Amino acid sequence: MTTTIATLSSPSVSVPRRSVFLGVDVGTGSARAGLFDEAGKLLGTASSPIQIWKEGDCVEQSSTDIWLAICTAVKRALSLSDVAGEQVTGMGFAATCSLVAVDSEGQPVSVSWSGDTRRNVIVWMDHRAVKQAERINSCNSPVLQYCGGSISPEMQPPKLLWVKENLQESWSMTWRWMDLSDWLSYRATGDDTRSMCTTVCKWTYLGHAHMQHIDENSSRDMEACGWDDDFWEEIGLRDLVDGHHSKIGRSVAFPGHSLGNGLSSDAAKELGLPTGTPVGTSLIDAHAGGVGVMESVPDSKTNESDDDDDAICRRMVLVCGTSTCHMAVSRSKLFIPGVWGPFWSAMVPEYWLTEGGQSATGALLDYIVDNHAASSHLANRAASQNISLFQMLNDLLAQMMRDMDSPFIAALTADLHILPDFHGNRSPIADPNAKGMICGLNLDTSERQLALQYYATVQGLAYGTRHIIEHCNEHGHKIDTLLASGGLSKNALFIQEHADIVGCPIILPRESESVLLGAAILGAVAAKKYSGLRGAMKALNAAGQVIHPSEDPRVKKYHDAKYRIFKQLYEQQLSQRSIMAEALS
Repeated sequence: MTTTIATLSSPSVSVPRRSVFLGVDVGTGSARAGLFDEAGKLLGTASSPIQIWKEGDCVEQSSTDIWLAICTAVKRALSLSDVAGEQVTGMGFAATCSLVAVDSEGQPVSVSWSGDTRRNVIVWMDHRAVKQAERINSCNSPVLQYCGGSISPEMQPPKLLWVKENLQESWSMTWRWMDLSDWLSYRATGDDTRSMCTTVCKWTYLGHAHMQHIDENSSRDMEACGWDDDFWEEIGLRDLVDGHHSKIGRSVAFPGHSLGNGLSSDAAKELGLPTGTPVGTSLIDAHAGGVGVMESVPDSKTNESDDDDDAICRRMVLVCGTSTCHMAVSRSKLFIPGVWGPFWSAMVPEYWLTEGGQSATGALLDYIVDNHAASSHLANRAASQNISLFQMLNDLLAQMMRDMDSPFIAALTADLHILPDFHGNRSPIADPNAKGMICGLNLDTSERQLALQYYATVQGLAYGTRHIIEHCNEHGHKIDTLLASGGLSKNALFIQEHADIVGCPIILPRESESVLLGAAILGAVAAKKYSGLRGAMKALNAAGQVIHPSEDPRVKKYHDAKYRIFKQLYEQQLSQRSIMAEALS
């Protein structure tokens, strides 16, 4: 039986005719719904878990299960927020960049070795297509320069090629291949228009093909002229070009543009909303987080001498959850080896998006903690005190600093170094075969040793972010401010370490549910409450706390030293890989 988890912010009074915007976010483990007022303030949220199957490198879900979870979450959020369905002015969807297969009737087609028709979604983190990605990269197609020079097995072309080569019956049955967020808006409206976000970021669609003759306000139902047919033919997927690309998208639109006639009668009934409720073109979940936070800057950060375009181009958004996406925009296209993009209009219309990332952040912290001998005992203690396990670890580290008379808390990990590439390196090395490394282990199985391993992992992730930012700035960006959202942004130690290690202030948004807010902003734009996405962002984003780097020069010196070791760990891994490859040749 599906259970529902719900949270409610401040009570709201039902007022006729007020505008309420609904955002839906489908993450790796749950579907969530959030309702926001015209000031961008959260009225209430609800979530419902979704099923996931993991077998080796294969990770799968069910679109049917996901839709049912969304319906549960939306109805619960409406109830908890004391909002009538008729008050919802517009809605938008955000989701992981997972791949959905449906037949000509819109029914699921299996993408699983098991043949289970429920399992019609290849989850974003699935790495079954590493070999296919390597073959695609060997083609050196011109489209690859727009994804950092090489395609990732987490993108859709390698996964599509894997299905064609391994599940021929499923390949023949599939009528539409869709990014999950596009499938959600299609399921809601019946409109098959694809998002510039999903197609450009995950499918090698060249959004800038529209650059000279289209702008945000006239983007609805643009014919998909950005597919490179030579690329699809070269990698062995010529059949996806047939029918004017009907299986992968014949029309595209900027995020937030109103789809079809709004909610279909069936979808409206299932969601508890009126038929015709405007639905905005979707976003990938991380990019919705960017839309929900990128204009969340305090007044003091708005320099009157700065051009508005220049100011937004100095920011990088970190959407930190199971994985982390690092997103920055620019007015000119910047080609950065090992970093995805430049993607035109994939997040903020008419800006180029640079997208770095770490494939396992929250997932890695969970792995490190859950696999330690002291984990279960510490988790029980945390539960008895009604705090999270991570808060318990943060408190334990603060106590250790006092007990050991450490000059500053980061110095606790002087003998412990972690390379966090346990699920490969997405950026800036772009090596899916990279492995995690831990240097400095001993036989200690205590809670304190667990705390140190957790802390060194947090630091390793922050060094990875520093590596991405330095690499981007070396190739034309001028990033000097970070904005953080997602579940890990609620972890004070995680955020402070990033500020200290990167050396930039980190702004937290007023509303912590930035992915939900970003999805709701799509609904606000679809409902014509704002002239465009950027205007809606400025109206509905708001800054919260600002975290500054430590001013202690000893902290900077310490992290500079550990950062050198961090980079040496990967170099050592490459050397070891070469030695073993030679031994096995």
